[in-house]
Amino acid sequence: MIGSLSFAVLVSRVFGLADPRTYGSNNPGATNVLRSGNKAAAALTLLGDAIKGWLAVFLAESFAPQLGLTQSDIALVALAVVVGHMWPVFFRFKGGKGVATAAGVLFALNIWVGLATLLVWMIVTLLLRISSLSALCAAMASPVVAYRFIGHTETVAVVAIIAALLIYRHKRNIIGLLSGKESRIGQRVK
Repeated sequence: MIGSLSFAVLVSRVFGLADPRTYGSNNPGATNVLRSGNKAAAALTLLGDAIKGWLAVFLAESFAPQLGLTQSDIALVALAVVVGHMWPVFFRFKGGKGVATAAGVLFALNIWVGLATLLVWMIVTLLLRISSLSALCAAMASPVVAYRFIGHTETVAVVAIIAALLIYRHKRNIIGLLSGKESRIGQRVK
């Protein structure tokens, strides 16, 4: 249920902005909110989506001893929060691509996995300024990084599933990248 809170929609309402599902890429995520021109709203969207991913895993880890949760159960919580973001029950199952939420999940699972994946995202972003390409590269790197730093088979498998879902949710962006039509960060899309 935490994953189903769409910060792009909620923050846009608070700031009096148009629903991010109605302009640009129609994606309720931080990059599309940035297209509104409101950097504060975009930053809050990014932060909110990342925190909800982190919070779900943190809570599962915190209550694992009392509830008898295993590492596999915690990995499933990580998957559930990302799936909740992508297909939120509160917003007619029309959610975002899950990049910020997945980042929060990775930081909660293992700080080194979060940092290494963020580093991949930052390098691609700084060099090319294409949000979708940055997200795709970070997603592809995340299972490898998780294998290196976590090693727990089920957790690494869940990270790989999350990466596959992120790539799937970027299918329009992949087409845009292949055709050279993908927008750059900060570029307004009509």
